[in-house]
Amino acid sequence: MLEQEISRRRLLLGAGCLLGSSLVSFPALASRSTTGRELSFFNLNTGERARVSYWENGRYLNDGLAELNHIFRDYRRNEVFDIDTKLFDQLFLLQHKLGRRGEIQLISGYRAPATNRQKRRRSRGVAKHSYHTLGQAVDVRIPGVQLANLRKAALHLKVGGVGYYPHDNFVHLDTGPVRSW
Repeated sequence: MLEQEISRRRLLLGAGCLLGSSLVSFPALASRSTTGRELSFFNLNTGERARVSYWENGRYLNDGLAELNHIFRDYRRNEVFDIDTKLFDQLFLLQHKLGRRGEIQLISGYRAPATNRQKRRRSRGVAKHSYHTLGQAVDVRIPGVQLANLRKAALHLKVGGVGYYPHDNFVHLDTGPVRSW
């Protein structure tokens, strides 16, 4: 009888831990969602706008990803690159965390290696091996959200790199290791 009670308690404890851990992991929760995911962007360099559904019913949508890859392109060379889907998910989670579904201002997405070298010659703040050249980084701001609050929300997600550039009025996000500067 005592052994049955202990086994029952362990079963209940294990089930409770499993349920609790599934509720706590915010990024994992979004990846299991069966609803669609949509992002809106205004590219400050090209003047282009895009409102794109990129994920639906457990899978990424090729047409949506192609449209996002285009708006994230290196506009200087008109070079499109496959952006890491984790970056779009990170932006989706960030908007959810902020309680905002509006337009994201895109400052810099993909950067061709040649463009990155040019920018490095002009600015010491550009990384030699930038995640932008891998399609794994974006510089953004969100109208109506203070830059410090955008940074704070991104840091709380703990899903990649977060750079804070208040003098240039943007936050850098990437899908690399969790770190901040």
